[in-house]
Amino acid sequence: MNNPALDKAVEALRPQLEQTLAAWIRIPSVKDAPQPGAPFGADVRRMLDRAIEDGRALLGNARDVDGYACDMEIGQGEDVIGILAHLDVVPAGDGWQVDPFGAQVVDGKMYGRGTSDDKGPAVAALYAMKAVQDAGIPLSKRVRLILGCDEESGMEDIAYYDKAIGLPAVGFSPDAEFPVINTEKGILQMRLHAPLTCDRLVSIQAGTRPNVVPGTATAVVRGEDTVQRAAAFAQQADIRLGSEPAEGGAFRLTVTGVPAHASTPWQGVNAAGQLLRVLQAAGVGGDCLSTLADAIGHDSDGTGLGIAGSDGVSGPLTVNLGLLSYDGQALQATLDCRYPVFFSDAQIVRFVKLRLSGAGFEVETGHGAQPHHVPASSAIVQTLLKVYGELSGREAKVIAIGGGTYARCMKQAVAFGPLFPGEEELAHQAGENVDLAQLVLSVRIFAYAIAELAGV
Repeated sequence: MNNPALDKAVEALRPQLEQTLAAWIRIPSVKDAPQPGAPFGADVRRMLDRAIEDGRALLGNARDVDGYACDMEIGQGEDVIGILAHLDVVPAGDGWQVDPFGAQVVDGKMYGRGTSDDKGPAVAALYAMKAVQDAGIPLSKRVRLILGCDEESGMEDIAYYDKAIGLPAVGFSPDAEFPVINTEKGILQMRLHAPLTCDRLVSIQAGTRPNVVPGTATAVVRGEDTVQRAAAFAQQADIRLGSEPAEGGAFRLTVTGVPAHASTPWQGVNAAGQLLRVLQAAGVGGDCLSTLADAIGHDSDGTGLGIAGSDGVSGPLTVNLGLLSYDGQALQATLDCRYPVFFSDAQIVRFVKLRLSGAGFEVETGHGAQPHHVPASSAIVQTLLKVYGELSGREAKVIAIGGGTYARCMKQAVAFGPLFPGEEELAHQAGENVDLAQLVLSVRIFAYAIAELAGV
């Protein structure tokens, strides 16, 4: 697999690609309150406008889909190959050593929120299309890059796009890892709520999004003896706990963990779950808090909730305690569960209710998505495996993930890149970055994939 003209086009675009990515990273496109023409907030709208501007400059066309998404095309013909990526990012969070929206380059890596999830891959796909165009490769199909604005918060963008424009049936999403991801677990978010009054517990606050493992968690408590018991347990359990005076003679306890993506919770340390265990040991919150601590404070595989398991195809079920709060009247939590293809979301909810109802918890379902699977024998999978294997020189195989990408929105679509085997997964974490040389390799792989999928 060798096309000198395409390779030359990719390499020539590298300086411009890096400039474009830096400009995109400097826009903090975190979802915010809707405004006219900006359903996901002003900063996301600003990012969308920049992507439209760059699409028109590079490819000669770009279409605004009412602020929900944009798209741009190359090629011709009736059939369409879709490439879906997203422009929104999760909040920066804590723990950064550099400006999370500064696009700083150190030792060949660009740092910033969105460099790997998903602005870096989106820019790579855009420049892959530009390289195919510059190399003069004839296409018998259209290749459409769709850039959404709400992937991190429920995919309302793609639902709108599908209704307004219609999604292609076949394609890929560069929003995970190589080689080819043909299986994505189901996603189920559950909101828990239980009345609670406790004189020694003033408040709890942890988490930014359900799909992010909380890196910090705080509680305001009363009583020096409460603090002493909490500190003793934290030391014994190797939990990073700090305390300081708060208003009204109370004390603020802060647990520090390690943030991660909810699909890979084992890569982080859930500060919210650890805080529950600390408060349980300190004797606050009664049976309500203690039950929740036992159910979700010790593991991320669903063991405490009675829902652990695997189907042998998708890998094990995972659960992330993404949000936790207490306001003096009720204890609330949001769980993000990633479950295997052959599991039932209704059965999961049933078991969670059985586990928690005795402590007064009500369980409501929130955002969810059914599992997605494309057979390894399908044409899209086989073509992408061939391209990846020949260009990377690495083993080409299908894999399953717990993450949810836009691929599940199309009938015959898979996740394809950008993370290479062995690279550290930093999506949703402090220090998120992309190796620029590897990003250029992704551009080359995407360009050859386009040529194979849509070429004459």
